[in-house]
Amino acid sequence: MYLVILGRQPALGLAELEAVFGSERVFDAGGGLAFVEAEEFDVERFGGVKKAGRVVLEVEGRERKVVEKIIYDTVLAQVGTAEGKVTLGLSSYMRDFGARDLQKIGLTVRKEVKRRGGSLRLIPNEEAELSTATSHHSKLGLSPKKIEMMVARVDGKIIVARSVGAQNISSYAARDQKRPARDMYVGMLPPKLAKVIVNLACEGREGVRVLDPFCGTGVVLQEAVLMGYGVVGADLSEKMIDYSRRNLEWLEEVKRRKFDWKLAVGDAMKVRWDSVDVVACETYLGQPFSAVPEHRKMVEVAGGCKHVISGFLKNLAKQTKPGTRVCVAVPMWKRNDGSFYRLNLLDSAEKLGYNAVEFKNVKRADLVYYRENQIVGRELLVLVRR
Repeated sequence: MYLVILGRQPALGLAELEAVFGSERVFDAGGGLAFVEAEEFDVERFGGVKKAGRVVLEVEGRERKVVEKIIYDTVLAQVGTAEGKVTLGLSSYMRDFGARDLQKIGLTVRKEVKRRGGSLRLIPNEEAELSTATSHHSKLGLSPKKIEMMVARVDGKIIVARSVGAQNISSYAARDQKRPARDMYVGMLPPKLAKVIVNLACEGREGVRVLDPFCGTGVVLQEAVLMGYGVVGADLSEKMIDYSRRNLEWLEEVKRRKFDWKLAVGDAMKVRWDSVDVVACETYLGQPFSAVPEHRKMVEVAGGCKHVISGFLKNLAKQTKPGTRVCVAVPMWKRNDGSFYRLNLLDSAEKLGYNAVEFKNVKRADLVYYRENQIVGRELLVLVRR
C-alpha cells in the first residue's frame, strides 16, 4: 500500500491514479492524500502526484505521547537499516503535528543514532511538509541512505510511510524552459498537465500509439515518448509542426536515444489518420486574454472553439473503433464573479458516439486545471468511443 501526496489540484491526480491502477485500487483519503494498492509506485509516471511512500505502519493512536512514540520508534527503525551517514527528512500531513513536533522527533532520533555510533543529517523543517523541491534536491527516497518519512492521520489511524521519491521538478523545468522552439501564445501547456492527459488516455497500457491532432510545440508528444509511447502529431500550422520536430529532435539529443514519432500538417476537422489507438491533446483554446473579456466577446470566442472541437470529434468518430479512449483539454473562461464559462461539450459528444468516463473518487466537473491569475483554464474531457 502506498500513501500518495497529490498535487495542487487533487482531482486531476486522483483521476490519473484511477486511470492507471483502476478505481478499486485507489482510495481518496481527503486533504490531498490518497492510498494506492500496488506492488510498485513510480512517482515519475504521474503528473498530478507530488510524492509517494510505501506504508510501513498503520496503527490506532490518538494521545499525543502515544503518537510521538509511534512515530519515533518507526522512524528510528527505518533509519537503523541504513549503514554510514544517513540524510533524514520528515513530513507531516496531520494538522495537530507540525514542524516543531517533527524537529523534536528528528533531533531525538539523531541523538540516538549518534549514541549507537552512526551519523545522521537532519533536514530542518520550516513547515510541517518538506517541499517537493527540498525532497527532490535532497534525493530523498531514492537510496537507502536518503530517507523521508511521512506521517498522516486517516480515519483515526496513524499512517507512517517511507518515501519512494518526489516529483522531479528540475526535469519538468528543463523540458518546459530549455526546449528550443517555444511560442508565448501556443504550447504553454504545462508538462505536468500533459502527463496527466496522457495517463488519462492511455490508462497505463503498453504498446499503444498516442495521437495529438493539435500538437502545437509538442508538449504532449514529449511527455508521451518519455513514458514509452509512440506518437503521431498533427497541426494545422506548418510552423507548429516545425516547432514540434525541433523539440522532439532536441529531446532525443538530450536523452541520447531515438523515440518513435511521426508528424504531419493537417486540419483536425478533416484529416485522416492511418490508425488511432488513443487520443491525448489540448485542443484549440481561442485567443488569449490578459483581462476578463465582456460576456459577448467570451461567447463569441467560445463559439469558435466549440465549432473546431465538435468538428474534430465528429471527424475522429468516423475513424475510431469502439473502446477508443480520448482525453482532450478544452478551454474554459473565468468570469468576473470567479465562476467559469464552460463549453458544455458532453451532450454533443454523446450524440457523436462518445460516452463520458466516470471516476469513483472524482466528479467530472472537477477535472479542471487553472491558476488564480489565468483567464483561460482547461477542462479535461475523458471520453470513450461507443
